[in-house]
Amino acid sequence: MLWHPYTQAARSPKPLPIVGAEGAYLITEDGRRILDGISSWWVSVHGHGHPRLAAALARQARVLDHVLFAGATHPPAVELAERLTALTGLDRVFYSDNGSTAVEVALKMAFQYWRNRGERRTRFLALDHAYHGDTVGAMSVSGIPLFRDTFRDLLFGVDRYRGEIGDDVAGVLVEPMLQGAGGMRVHTTAFLADLAARCRAAGTLLIADEVLTGFGRTGRMFSCEHAGVSPDILCLAKGLSGVLPFAATLATEEIHAAFLGDRARTFFHGHSFTGNPLGCAVAIESLRIFEEEPVLDRARAIGARLEAGLAPLRGTAEVRGIGAVWAVELPADGGYLADVGPRMAEAALERAVLLRPLGNVLYAMPPYCLTDAEADRLARVMVEVVREVSDRHVAG
Repeated sequence: MLWHPYTQAARSPKPLPIVGAEGAYLITEDGRRILDGISSWWVSVHGHGHPRLAAALARQARVLDHVLFAGATHPPAVELAERLTALTGLDRVFYSDNGSTAVEVALKMAFQYWRNRGERRTRFLALDHAYHGDTVGAMSVSGIPLFRDTFRDLLFGVDRYRGEIGDDVAGVLVEPMLQGAGGMRVHTTAFLADLAARCRAAGTLLIADEVLTGFGRTGRMFSCEHAGVSPDILCLAKGLSGVLPFAATLATEEIHAAFLGDRARTFFHGHSFTGNPLGCAVAIESLRIFEEEPVLDRARAIGARLEAGLAPLRGTAEVRGIGAVWAVELPADGGYLADVGPRMAEAALERAVLLRPLGNVLYAMPPYCLTDAEADRLARVMVEVVREVSDRHVAG
């Protein structure tokens, strides 16, 4: 009856029957407690069922559950925008529903910005191994063939960044410091700073996709902070709410000003749930938690324990990470479709830990509520899983 995303129904095991969640754990219908090692697709930053987020959602639902955002506004949308602009140094906030859409908005915004200015800049650059989402524009700028080649006839042309930026480039997209679905690849601060400097020199827009990396994942509130970089456009989702489908695309005042004037300059983009008050209210409360509690310190401490716990694998596999995200890459063929991926996921689940490998890359991206003991357990399970699957591979 159900059609699950990123799931081959003919070969995958039956979906986990989850009936509840608490903190770092998912609860199955038979009462098992599964440690959520990937924050349920990188979303849950504070943990499941956080009482402050649940209370904020309930309060807002009793006051205003939804209103159209074209021609109307409401206090939670204004307050959240004020908080986000203060945090990022950007000036304008455009709300949407998910990470792919946040990127789609950024692409259209950048493209129309140049057109409104009367300049012909129509080309985009992105990195190898990039992943920016599953909508058509987001797929176009992504660089993982498996996810995009089926739809190549629908996509627009995008060039891979090689250090040169021509005067016809509308924008350069980057996942700052950490490329997620492309294999948890970590970049240096020097690379990010150099890319930003080249964008400035070329007079083009730097678009930072922090859908994954935002809200503490790399040890800073936003990954661009590692290199002291301020993008022209910033895409946020996942941890922005952590509970509801909610996203935002932030831009400079200069970009916004190019859309002012006659009606033809309008940014004709929007969705039914744009600026939904419930999503705004939960995001505001999440940011308050960041302000009032040592959340970033927790994230860094979890990352340090994961790094230490994975040390026994160094020499037999590549261990890499940043902040609270750590990964192990096995020397296996097949990339994203490598058979070791499902085997590692199965072995982890047998140990009551939810992990979802990217082919031959096993990674952890847990919620920040993990205790030291739980972080150690997560790393220990990853070591056991890698060794078990590696032994099977050699034996086979």
